[in-house]
Amino acid sequence: MNTSELLLDAFGRIQEVVHEAVEGLGEAALRTRPDDHGNSIAWLIWHLTRIQDDHLADAGGYEQTYTAEGWHERLGLPFDPADTGYGHSEEDVASVKVPAELLIGYYDAVHARTAQYLKGLTDADLDRIVDHRWNPPVTLGVRLISVLSDDLQHAGQAAFVRGL
Repeated sequence: MNTSELLLDAFGRIQEVVHEAVEGLGEAALRTRPDDHGNSIAWLIWHLTRIQDDHLADAGGYEQTYTAEGWHERLGLPFDPADTGYGHSEEDVASVKVPAELLIGYYDAVHARTAQYLKGLTDADLDRIVDHRWNPPVTLGVRLISVLSDDLQHAGQAAFVRGL
């Protein structure tokens, strides 16, 4: 297994959990928030997808799927197109009202673009600096692991909320 295949498998596992957490749910279930204060399934899936879209597009030098394919308009959320959900208030979380088909559609579009990008990666690519704002600067390998970790945590949280 090479670097590209390993990463494709890892991101494919996120896709499986996202589908399991969302498919078959109505909007009321997607918007349910633990104790009326926690993050809803809809917000968690939207947020993890935005993070993956934003971070990989930046690292890969391509336009985010959110804007390039019109997902910002289709989802109709009251946020700036650059918003990824970081630092959202309880009111912001509550405003994410998106049907399952659109959440899955956006996630799958981002996953397809992610897979396209990952297919071309080599071991040497992982050492490329993608963010100089940190000390030490962030490499592509570190950024990919960060996105995987964040996405898996949020997908697991969505699955937990579904189980409630």
